[in-house]
Amino acid sequence: MIDEGYIKFESDWTKTAALDYPEIDELVYWRRPLYAAGLIGHYADVGIGYGNISARLSKNTGFIISGTQTGHLQELDSSHFALVSKYDINHNIVSSSGATEASSESMTHAAIYELDDKIRAVVHVHSDKLWVGLNSVLPTTNADIPYGTPQMASEFDRLFSETEFPQTGLAVMAGHDAGLISIGSNLQEATERILVLHEEFMS
Repeated sequence: MIDEGYIKFESDWTKTAALDYPEIDELVYWRRPLYAAGLIGHYADVGIGYGNISARLSKNTGFIISGTQTGHLQELDSSHFALVSKYDINHNIVSSSGATEASSESMTHAAIYELDDKIRAVVHVHSDKLWVGLNSVLPTTNADIPYGTPQMASEFDRLFSETEFPQTGLAVMAGHDAGLISIGSNLQEATERILVLHEEFMS
């Protein structure tokens, strides 16, 4: 069963014109190889997109994330991103603005940024092969905890304090079919971590 694309938090979204932030150009650039590798994409049989990418703003005033249900698009532009300006993990609320509503994974991204100021980018991808092969090999969230929830936020806090997640920057989401997370000090690092892993498993 695909549990993807559905917003599980209270979304306080303000629809605006397309955003204008320099981080968006970089997000568009680094999403391309993820899409090309099939790590971000679309389940055509059920019409649901998967995978997303985000970057923290330079002044730590929030983060820019790809919008919900944009996985089917080969190329994004500024109209396909949202600014997450506020969030309340305990009360399960995410406030965003932009021409597109923030991804259903926004709560998870927010929780990961809370872990360390040095985390500047988060990439969420799908790969059945990586998910099966690396479950419990890489730092792995509890299988009973679904994506996009406050409980998942707590899980990443656990991984950050109890596993090598801060060093490897990679984790498997056991309760989210095919889901993996990559983090980095910048978008290049976060993206290349997962691409290298993907290439190793595909070779």
